[in-house]
Amino acid sequence: MNVSLGKNLEDFVAEQVENGDFNNQSEVVRDALRREKERLAQIEYIRFEVEKGLASAKAGNFSDATLEDIKREALSPNASPNSKL
Repeated sequence: MNVSLGKNLEDFVAEQVENGDFNNQSEVVRDALRREKERLAQIEYIRFEVEKGLASAKAGNFSDATLEDIKREALSPNASPNSKL
């Protein structure tokens, strides 16, 4: 695969290698692509959860929890990702 990055990105990649953050240019590009893949997965998860919440609201499922209740639960050391506040 041959990729053209343009001057600004080429300089950035070279700087990362020169700083010792990476051993070579390929490592810089692989790391950037891995991070982008993770970011896109997070966005997809958020979209899924929002759609799930909207569907739940349309079905009439609401919570009596206040914003403070939700914050307290989220910040609790025993917080569960499946909490039904």
